[in-house]
Amino acid sequence: MLPEKLVYMANQIGRFFAHRPEAQAVADITDHLRKFWEPRMRKAIFDYVAHGGDGLQPSVLKAVQILKAETDAAAAQPHH
Repeated sequence: MLPEKLVYMANQIGRFFAHRPEAQAVADITDHLRKFWEPRMRKAIFDYVAHGGDGLQPSVLKAVQILKAETDAAAAQPHH
């Protein structure tokens, strides 16, 4: 998927939650991306943010960064 499309979609989610206080909006955006974006889409937005994340709303950028940290931490956990 093109980065522009991912940015557009992520910012739409951000606009949906924009009426909430920022911390709640960020948490809700993070939760939405976690639940409804497939792993390939999440990886693509992580890569986009790693290269600057131009065009993402601030709350969306924070949400992606939080989700990336969670994803990295889960990947670092030993699997039983």
